[in-house]
Amino acid sequence: MSNQPRMVHCKKLNAELPGIPFRPFPTEFGKQVYDNVSMKAWQMWLKESPRYINTYRLDLQTKEGRDFLENQMKVFFGFEEGDLADTAWRAPEEG
Repeated sequence: MSNQPRMVHCKKLNAELPGIPFRPFPTEFGKQVYDNVSMKAWQMWLKESPRYINTYRLDLQTKEGRDFLENQMKVFFGFEEGDLADTAWRAPEEG
């Protein structure tokens, strides 16, 4: 068995990249992410997701909170068309 990372064609970054080594959720969407999202894009999402959780005060213990975040994830990774929800976070102004 080789130690080569599992490669995927990343939907978000449109490139062949090492995939996530695990299914992030035990759902069909978790399989979709596992099959189509690179580790690099997943790490981008992990940096981005607290902005939604904090801005919308999501309770991930509730179905509504999880559904909202999953929907943002689908748009972020390009599985669904649409605009990401606005967050309170703003990029620092340059200059």
